Amino acid sequence: MRAARLFVWLLALLGTGAAWAVPQVVLVQNSGWMEPFYTDPHSPFKPLVAALAGSVAQPGDALVLAAFNQSLPGAPSPRALLSEQVTNATAAHVQAALAGLETAKKPGGAALADTDLGEAVETTVSRVLQGKPGLVWLVTNNRNSPNNDQATARRNREFYALIHRGAAITKALAFPLRMPVAGEHYRANGLMVYVFAVGQDGARALDAMLAAGRVRRVITEPPARLKPLDRDTVRLVPRKVENAPGVEFSMDAAGRLRADVAPDARTPGATILWQLENTIYPYTIAGAAISARSVLGGENRPIVLRTTTVARLAPGRAEPLASTMQLPVAQLPGKWSLAALKSAGSAYVLPGRIELHLQDQKLELSQAFRERMAALFPGDPLPDIFTPPADIQASTAVLPVEVHVHYGAGPLVLLLGGGLALLAAAAGAAYAYGRPRRVQLVVEDELRTVHTRAGATQPIYDKAGNQVARLKTTLFGHQLLDLREGAQVRLGR
Repeated sequence: MRAARLFVWLLALLGTGAAWAVPQVVLVQNSGWMEPFYTDPHSPFKPLVAALAGSVAQPGDALVLAAFNQSLPGAPSPRALLSEQVTNATAAHVQAALAGLETAKKPGGAALADTDLGEAVETTVSRVLQGKPGLVWLVTNNRNSPNNDQATARRNREFYALIHRGAAITKALAFPLRMPVAGEHYRANGLMVYVFAVGQDGARALDAMLAAGRVRRVITEPPARLKPLDRDTVRLVPRKVENAPGVEFSMDAAGRLRADVAPDARTPGATILWQLENTIYPYTIAGAAISARSVLGGENRPIVLRTTTVARLAPGRAEPLASTMQLPVAQLPGKWSLAALKSAGSAYVLPGRIELHLQDQKLELSQAFRERMAALFPGDPLPDIFTPPADIQASTAVLPVEVHVHYGAGPLVLLLGGGLALLAAAAGAAYAYGRPRRVQLVVEDELRTVHTRAGATQPIYDKAGNQVARLKTTLFGHQLLDLREGAQVRLGR
C-alpha cells in the first residue's frame, strides 16, 4: 500500500513538471536474474546507477528512481524508491535509496521475481510521464522473461515492437557495459543501460545531454543506436575545395559547415572533396544509393556526386566522396550594397543546408558488435532488438551550412569619407548663405552701406523717399533690379 501511495505521489510530482526541465525516470531491475549484481560484494552496479543519476539529472529537473521486475497482485512494478526535484543533495539521496534495494521475491513465497522489460517501459511512458516529454533510463541484465517465460524470442519481439513501432519513443540508445559479477545462483558478464526519449522535446534533451558529455562522465562506451534509423546515419566532413578561388570550407564545433567566401568570388561551382562517415553505430551500411541537394539563399539545387552508391561502410569508418556544388553567387550582395556596407569589417551570413539522401538503404549489425554482445550476454537473444526494421530503407542526413561573405571596410570608409565631404560642403554653403553681407552703393551721389544676406531682396529709396530700385543678393554677388528710369543708383563707390 505504501508503494502504491508513493507511486501516485510521483505521478503528481511529474504532473507539475511543466515549469521544470524534461523529467527523467531511472528504472533499476531487481528481478531474480539480477541476483549476482546485488550479492557480489565487489559489484559496481549500485555505484554506477547512483553516479549515472547524479550526472544526467541537473538541478531543477524532476527525477524518479524506481525498481522494476514484473507486476503481480500485491507487488506493483515499477515501484518508486525516490521522487524529487533535483538539488545538489540528490546524488546522496539516490545512493541512500539504492542501499536497501535487494532482489525481489514473488508475493507469498521464496521464488524470485520475474522480469518484464516492456511492462516497465510502457508503464513509465503512459502512467508516469503520461505521454509527456521525458527520458526513461532502463538498467537491466538484458534478460526478458515475464512469468519465467522461456519463449524469450517472442518476448523480445514485443519489446522490439514497443521501441521501434511506438510513436511515443522518438529516440532510443543502448550502452552495453562489461560488468562481471557472481552470486550464489547466477553469474553475469555484462549490464545494459537503455535510454528512451519520449517526444521531440525528450529527443532534444537527450541530444543536448550527450553533447554536453554528461553521460560520458560515467559511461565511456559509445551509445548503440536503436532508434531512429532513418535520419542522421552519415556525416559529411569537408576535406578540400577545388576550382573555387576565394572559397574555403570548414566545420565548426556545432557541426555546421562554414563556407568563407571572398566578396569578389564569382565562381558558380566548386568541387568539394568530403569524407562520408558512418555515424549509425553499431550498424554497417551494407549498401545504399546516395544523392544530395543544397538549399542556399533560397536556391534549391542538386549536388552532383562523383559516386552515387555506398557499400560496406562500417560504423565510425569514412570513405572519400567528391561532389560539385553550385554556390549561390547570384544571391550574394555586391560590395556596394546596403547589406555589404552593414557587414563591413565582419561577415554577411547566408544560412542554408545540405541534404544527403540514402535510398534502398540496407543496414547490418556490425560483426564486432555482435561479438561484443555475445561476450557480455552469452546465450541471450535480446540483442535481436538491434535488427533494423525491414520497412526502414531510406534515411536523410541534414548538414547545416552558413556562407560567410567577408566584406572589407574600404567601401564603407570611402562612403563615410564622401559623406563627410558632402557634409562639410553643405556646412560651408550654409555658412556662406547665412552670413551677413555689406553692400556699398551710390544713390544720387550719396554713398550708402546696406546690410543684407544671400537670398534677400530689399528696396532702395532716393532722398525723397521714393523707391528707385531693388537690391538682390545671392551667394555669387549683388544685382540691382527694377531700376526706375532716370534714377541715379549704382553699385560700388
